[in-house]
Amino acid sequence: MTLPAPIGATETIRVRAGFELHFELTAPTPMMFIVEPLERPGQRILAARKRIVPQLPLLETTSYQDMMGNVVWRMLAPAGRLEVSHDLLVEVSANPDPVLPNLPKARVEDLPSEVLHYLLPSRYVDSDLLSGEAWQMFGHIQGGWAQVQAVCDHLQATLQYGAGSTSATTARESYQSGYAVCRDFAHAGVAFCRALNLPARYVCGYLADIDVPPDFRPMDFHAWFEVWLDGAWRTFDARHNFPRTGRILIATGRDAADTAFNTAFGSTNLAHMKVWADLTEISELPLLADGYPRSPTQEGMRLSEERGRIGQIFRR
Repeated sequence: MTLPAPIGATETIRVRAGFELHFELTAPTPMMFIVEPLERPGQRILAARKRIVPQLPLLETTSYQDMMGNVVWRMLAPAGRLEVSHDLLVEVSANPDPVLPNLPKARVEDLPSEVLHYLLPSRYVDSDLLSGEAWQMFGHIQGGWAQVQAVCDHLQATLQYGAGSTSATTARESYQSGYAVCRDFAHAGVAFCRALNLPARYVCGYLADIDVPPDFRPMDFHAWFEVWLDGAWRTFDARHNFPRTGRILIATGRDAADTAFNTAFGSTNLAHMKVWADLTEISELPLLADGYPRSPTQEGMRLSEERGRIGQIFRR
């Protein structure tokens, strides 16, 4: 008897992701947004819809790629109400984050020059202040992956998920407070890795609730980090510390300052924010008149629960 392949064995899945932001501006304000995912290995953009209200003249809106390779939308927003939204259909791997426990740790002198700046402290990653503690706790561990995993295990056991930081909080400050949101977990992971001479970078993007119980709290952009091991950037997520499926990478940088979803050069009020990322079976985006989805959507919840049930059967 031939059993059907579990859903988790499918090569790719589709995720509908996006956001809706409403701002109130008292004066014309230059603004930048880093919110557009690029195609990359394991991430294919099937459809995308960008919407700005009011519609701006072509001379007042443009996009470019920054020094990290991230897409940046640049605009001069008029006074009053500004609505910016992005709706995406993205094809990603159906498999969870790879786990490669035997990857070695490279000597600093053997690292490629282009990753060396990811060993240095940055605005929110004060790795130099955690160096002594990092080597005391993790310096004896052999192997690159093993060292990073030990960092993630420690942060998961030490930090309680919860708001305790501000936009100015550094990695060391959040670590010492004992409280962290995903941004803080990522900063702390990057900081400890850099202190251990492991090139590490901050990542922001979308993460759907796939193969996990749905989280009914309002969704937000997610942050994780990557470490340069054995010639490639490898995914780690100290917030969840568990291989996840359905990541959509938007941007990478030294820390959150390089990947902020919005930077405004003036006074602004973010009056409304909605983010979604859900497993889907649709092959094209619905008409705009249908509106943007709630998060999580009923379809996403149903498909996630179905994947979870089948995955449990075939993982036994």
